[in-house]
Amino acid sequence: MTTQPAAAQLPQVTQAAHVARNPGMELDLDWVRAVQANTSAIERRAATLPGRRSVKKDHQAAWLLRAITCIDLTTLAGDDTAGRVRRLCAKARQPVRADLLAAMGMPPITVGAVCVYHDMIAPAVAALDETGIPVAAVSTGFPAGLSPFRLRIEEIVESVAAGAAEIDIVISRRHVLTGNWQALYDEMRLFREACGEAHVKAILATGELGTLRNVARASLVCMMAGADFIKTSTGKEGVNATLPVSLVMLRAIRAYHARTGHMVGYKPAGGISKAKDALVYQALMKEELGDRWLHNDLFRFGASSLLGDIERQLEHHVTGAYSAGWRHALA
Repeated sequence: MTTQPAAAQLPQVTQAAHVARNPGMELDLDWVRAVQANTSAIERRAATLPGRRSVKKDHQAAWLLRAITCIDLTTLAGDDTAGRVRRLCAKARQPVRADLLAAMGMPPITVGAVCVYHDMIAPAVAALDETGIPVAAVSTGFPAGLSPFRLRIEEIVESVAAGAAEIDIVISRRHVLTGNWQALYDEMRLFREACGEAHVKAILATGELGTLRNVARASLVCMMAGADFIKTSTGKEGVNATLPVSLVMLRAIRAYHARTGHMVGYKPAGGISKAKDALVYQALMKEELGDRWLHNDLFRFGASSLLGDIERQLEHHVTGAYSAGWRHALA
């Protein structure tokens, strides 16, 4: 048996101070238009990260346990049922087998949230009652965001009324591609208002924005309009979360915080399915934004299969042997 990782490294053991919501600011077009992105330098920086940052043994286990607490455990399939959502919520309540946690000397942990379509909010809320795990709902014509604007606003309102504490909205990509920053700002501002007390994550669909400069500018505009999180992707695009895109978005968050003092969260989503990927993204967060952004009120993974691979790695940490994937099923 390996040495137990320190419980103090887990965010649910050592709670961070509450972060106030981002109220946004007036649209500053001069700032937006001044933003540039050196693609070759960004890609070089991102390419070096996996090889430069590596954690092993107890430290790796602690980082993986932290990653679990930052997962938005997600099901966004056309054949979702209430039963499937209840099983997913059961996994959210106990994401790691009790015997593995006991062997590592760890208390119970949970994931960051459960993310579903609007019709699955009710069974998710019921299944997570009194757990403190929020339900997140994708909204605004997810994933394309091309439904009538009135209906997108109504969808947010309906999801909040149904019990969603977090709303993942999709922006209109055309506003970014045509450089209509005022339209993007106005849209995001109305989405934020419709969310009320529910936190809003702005999905940029970065794989469809054309350039890293567009990603940087869209990130900034959404934060100016009051986004609590900026998120890479719906998971339905051809290209989803990547390290270069993440680096651009994190530096936009850093610049916004430096100017306004407001802390905005980050959520990479789509294609993050391996424990080693989670470690790389956490290292990037730590380097670019600092330890405070490693807590789940400012960092989430949009993922489902990631949890199974992390649990498999934790079993290897405890027993020294890899187990079959079916031993760590999500539902």
